[in-house]
Amino acid sequence: MGFKEGFLWGGATSANQCEGSYDADGKGLSVSDVVTNGSHTRPRRISLNRDSSYVYPSEWGSDCYRRYEEDFDLFAEMGFKAYRFSIDWSRIFPNGDDSEPNELGLAYYERFLMALRSHGIEPVVTLSHSEMPLHLVTEYGGWRNKRVIDFYVRYATTVLERYSDLVTYWLPFNEVNDMLLPMSAFGQGGIYHEGTEFFTEQPDYLNERLNALNNIMVAAARAVKAGRAINPAFHFGTMICHITQYPRTCCPEDQLLVQADDLYRNCMCSDVMLRGEYPYYAWTYFRRHDVELDLSGEERADLKAGTCDFYTFSYYQSICQTAREDEFTDQTSGNIMGGVRNPYLELTDWDWPIDPVGLRYTLNKVYDRYRVPVMITENGLGAVDTVEPDGAIHDTYRIEYLRRHIEEMKKAVDDGVDLIGYTPWGCIDLVSVSTGEMRKRYGFIYVDADDEGRGTFNRSRKDSFYWYKKVIASNGEDLS
Repeated sequence: MGFKEGFLWGGATSANQCEGSYDADGKGLSVSDVVTNGSHTRPRRISLNRDSSYVYPSEWGSDCYRRYEEDFDLFAEMGFKAYRFSIDWSRIFPNGDDSEPNELGLAYYERFLMALRSHGIEPVVTLSHSEMPLHLVTEYGGWRNKRVIDFYVRYATTVLERYSDLVTYWLPFNEVNDMLLPMSAFGQGGIYHEGTEFFTEQPDYLNERLNALNNIMVAAARAVKAGRAINPAFHFGTMICHITQYPRTCCPEDQLLVQADDLYRNCMCSDVMLRGEYPYYAWTYFRRHDVELDLSGEERADLKAGTCDFYTFSYYQSICQTAREDEFTDQTSGNIMGGVRNPYLELTDWDWPIDPVGLRYTLNKVYDRYRVPVMITENGLGAVDTVEPDGAIHDTYRIEYLRRHIEEMKKAVDDGVDLIGYTPWGCIDLVSVSTGEMRKRYGFIYVDADDEGRGTFNRSRKDSFYWYKKVIASNGEDLS
């Protein structure tokens, strides 16, 4: 069996990593606007007061805010059927608690969506992708404060109403389960503690962070409820950062470790968003870690009433875990979470394992668990691209990475998985969220800009651009 007719081939970005124009048209500061650049070896800083001696990549991104029409022409040339992107909350409500939305921001995204639709490209819209208004952090404490639930629902309702005829697919939050890890406390949760310096070294209080996540889950459910009242044809999806895990050995303790961690990190949030309640193992975790979840009866009812109807996730690599840490000390990196090195897998230049077969395993796993349509909303290879003297960019390594993953997607479809779409990450080069670099490129489209924001920002087609165009035109049959 091949990919179904109408399969949503496309690409994915986020506003904070590609738009730039961070203060244009009444936009307020977001959490991403106060995070500096970094590298694989130098962590990004959180600088609430924006020190001019630092570099803030969100100032320019890929200049997509001003060049989106040019970008859509290139997407259409490739044959995109869908484009997953985020609306920047701080463009709609600059402070988050404003009495009225910013009409300039609303009008901008209306033009944006109409231009996308004119190319026959289906929008897949993320409502919150690390673009919380900074004022909600400094004034209210971010998602620790239940008042922020109402601010988010008002923002979501404003957007859902304004674009009800332009958008069908909505994702309330990006990689919502990232909040299970301390590094996401600021960017995802708006949690800031005085004296915090580095993005990767934030003070962490588990009870505080998990209650902030709970508020996010309630906000998502209430947004879904509001959306269904606005337009019953809307579809709402999870967006899970799926870190596929294998036991490093056949030691029974390794099996138990991976089983427990997989449930907690990969399944808990999607269980809530698709089944409408916290699963038994979540309550066990809370009890064992002295977490007191502030969840009212009304909020429980909202979680049950505001469930999603399809499952989306990011997949870049798998990791290994082991209880025998004294024997296996070789570590790898990854999307938010690293692990023990898998000797059967090669690594990228950023030490991320490459595991196409793991994608097939993951697709079967999530479809078996939820039995709803599945969409892969992030997947891709971050690498340094070389521009040849004639302007060509021969990114054969990216083509090979994507080819192998699409081959495994086809096998999963043949297994019986209801896979409806694939939007590889960073279809146009953008700023890496983990390191703040431009040099770590994912796109089919090259953007002439460096880590300091220097360059023309002109666009050019990589070899992968032409390859992916062929893949889409053949509905995934021609991967040569």
